[in-house]
Amino acid sequence: MTNGSSSTETSRPDAVIPREMLFPFALVTTLFALWGFANDVTNPLVKAFQQIFLISNKQSSLVQTAFYGGYATMALPAAIFIRRYSYKAGILVGLALYAIGAFLFIPASFLMEFWLFLLALYVLTFGLAFLETTANPYILAMGPASTATRRLNFAQAFNPIGSLVGMVVASSIVLAGLGVSEFRDKELKAHPEYQQMLPSEVDARITQALREFQQRDPEGHREMQARDLQRVRIPYVAIGVVVTVMLIVFAVSKLPRAGGQDRHVHFFETAARLLKNGRYLGGVVAQTFYVGAQIMCWTFIIHYAMANLKMSAAQAQNYNVVAMTLFCTSRFVCTYLLKYVSPGGLLGTLALGGMALTAGTVFLEGMPGLYCLIGISGCMSLMFPTIYGIALHGLGDDAKLGSAGLIFAIVGGALMPPLQGAIIDFGDQSGNLTVSGFTLPAVSASFVLPFICFVVIAVYGFLTHANRHATAEAARA
Repeated sequence: MTNGSSSTETSRPDAVIPREMLFPFALVTTLFALWGFANDVTNPLVKAFQQIFLISNKQSSLVQTAFYGGYATMALPAAIFIRRYSYKAGILVGLALYAIGAFLFIPASFLMEFWLFLLALYVLTFGLAFLETTANPYILAMGPASTATRRLNFAQAFNPIGSLVGMVVASSIVLAGLGVSEFRDKELKAHPEYQQMLPSEVDARITQALREFQQRDPEGHREMQARDLQRVRIPYVAIGVVVTVMLIVFAVSKLPRAGGQDRHVHFFETAARLLKNGRYLGGVVAQTFYVGAQIMCWTFIIHYAMANLKMSAAQAQNYNVVAMTLFCTSRFVCTYLLKYVSPGGLLGTLALGGMALTAGTVFLEGMPGLYCLIGISGCMSLMFPTIYGIALHGLGDDAKLGSAGLIFAIVGGALMPPLQGAIIDFGDQSGNLTVSGFTLPAVSASFVLPFICFVVIAVYGFLTHANRHATAEAARA
């Protein structure tokens, strides 16, 4: 009788979310939407700040350097903190830093200094680093190891919902009401001859007109700048209030202590084990290139649509919303597919799709190129949580420190957008780039960088798939 009972239990599939973990899982999953909002309400600021402060693409890309540099700075301290204390303590610190960074947009908008906005974003992402370093391994630990990757993919599926809200807010509240956007529209109406020019050339001429307006009427330009920066701060003040409320909710909620009970850090011993784990190290590299690709595709879709298709910033951002909707839908579909396909195999296949669509973004003109750029989001949807789950699989309590390396890998979002911005700036006065006699719009050519990123991800995905298959064959033998 006992043997029969055991056989029944062992044949029953493991629960993705155990019943006793439903409430803590739901509560922690809200964090994924919170940092998704911050990520994607910030991306459009690269183009907005370029026009408001009249700086280069490379300089405006420092928005992403500050934003994702905060992750790199705080990932390891956050991991040590949660190992020494608890997941709940890490969440509370993360929410507090998130709120402080958001509220720093108030003095930054009054003083009208670009570097103060960068500082605010840097502090805000200290909080996001704490939240991601805490929430991802916490979700992995909330149930059986066999369903950990599916559980994390399900939780991460709520991240693009927050991202989608951030994009809509950026489009409807920030970009649509900017004075520089109205200035652009007036210039287009005042110069009908622009309809016969290349979009990249039109963009360059409007930027020059802005510079002339700044020189001709510095007081008027400064007033427009002040109004625009006040509009920019609106979503950050609002999310600061929301995060403060969530801080109170988490403070009064009882959360389980998942994972081991050893609070000692054992930093060097753990680091030595992680450095010997090829799957983990490969995951850190793949995650670095993935985040770089994601941020480049979502940041420069606005530049792509404005420079290649003569769209306004608000119109271009609407296509970013479409891309995020596809990303969100694809995340749920891919999470379901993981029931039947190995994580590494699906990751590699989607990376191949990303390569093909990125090539289309580079070489196809007009709307087909933009559609390819949008389609990349469908391929990216699975990548972050799947790389995360593969890399941390089987690490046990080492995952608390191991997660720091994977969050540090978000530095890819700080390093690669300025490189892409530099490629765009390298174009001629018409916004074109010529290499070996072959001419492309500079913004199109710049997407060769995401293509390279997807190559790295494909290699990691197929290698881990092959290793898993080989391990399964050895076990059957």
